[in-house]
Amino acid sequence: MTTTTETYGVDPTASPLALLLLGREADPNSERGVECPGDLPAASDPDLVARARAAKEKLGDRVFILGHHYQRDEVIEFADVTGDSFKLARDAAARPEAEYIVFCGVHFMAESADILTSERQQVVLPDLAAGCSMADMATAEQVAECWDVLTDAGIADVTVPVSYMNSSADIKAFTGKHGGTICTSSNARRALEWAFEQGQKVLFLPDQHLGRNTAVLEMGFSLEDCVLYNPHKPNGGLTAEQLRDAKMILWRGHCSVHGRFSLDSVNEVRERIPGVNVLVHPECRHEVVTAADQVGSTEYIIKALDAAEPGSKWAIGTELNLVRRLAKAHPDKEVVFLDRTVCFCSTMNRIDLPHLVWALESLAEGRVPNVITVDAETEKYAKAALDRMLALP
Repeated sequence: MTTTTETYGVDPTASPLALLLLGREADPNSERGVECPGDLPAASDPDLVARARAAKEKLGDRVFILGHHYQRDEVIEFADVTGDSFKLARDAAARPEAEYIVFCGVHFMAESADILTSERQQVVLPDLAAGCSMADMATAEQVAECWDVLTDAGIADVTVPVSYMNSSADIKAFTGKHGGTICTSSNARRALEWAFEQGQKVLFLPDQHLGRNTAVLEMGFSLEDCVLYNPHKPNGGLTAEQLRDAKMILWRGHCSVHGRFSLDSVNEVRERIPGVNVLVHPECRHEVVTAADQVGSTEYIIKALDAAEPGSKWAIGTELNLVRRLAKAHPDKEVVFLDRTVCFCSTMNRIDLPHLVWALESLAEGRVPNVITVDAETEKYAKAALDRMLALP
């Protein structure tokens, strides 16, 4: 796949918005922070690769670098392992000899790594501004208020919370405290089946699309069985009767990347590329998922491309860095991005080579920057929810 404006619709370096998408600007109103407590090397420094390599070699086995699939190629090059958020957190836990876990991902992922690793290990996020818009759509205060609404409606005692891995440690802790479990995009059905064995209803946090798509397309629920709880409206914008009638109470959250894909995107690519296979992530909207040929997690998408016939055509509905990487890895197949508009994960892209070099050189010099620490009480209940997921059949 050639990266051109014809393929993606816009030049990603051409506008202030695109610069934000690429992580070169900041939105202080929506992100945790915008500055590193030190001087970043210039992105134009021709020695960045050599500096990263030298710092990593100096640290040796003391450092373990995790690279999420949505990271830039320049960062992935230095990752010891790549994967989705939960796989990476487990990989970190399996390396107890590493003093430092450098998580090239976003904030909630680093929190999960801190929960699952030992006390002697420190988890470092190269840029504290690398948050997740979806995770930020559910705060502890909002979810506590929601639970009060469910209590007033008389259904809290028959409702089991199921939270997507893409959530803050606070939300994972709420889930654990109320007897719920965590899920990933690949085991959401198993998690929901377990939850309905424990209770009559599920409060699904924070991604409405994964919850709806799993319940309706995989478990036989109807759209009418699902209601959408809006934390910005009184009582979530729902009546007590609507809550009592519902089986799936979906939190009004979504992924800013996958939520951009539309039915028009699917129709346009089918017209432009006859015979194309449309493969999308389950965080996409319901109408996009129902119009696609295949739906699956990030790992599913990677495996599907690996197994695809040479000469086959694929339009992929997920983050652009991964789609580009898949296209490079499969030159015998036509792999394109589902939408013509550029769709990087803006906060994931904040982790670039200058931030990684700064973090590694700081560690090599004895300074530990940007440590992500989850307090003991939150960790206790969040780990309980994660352990329930690990125990799923």
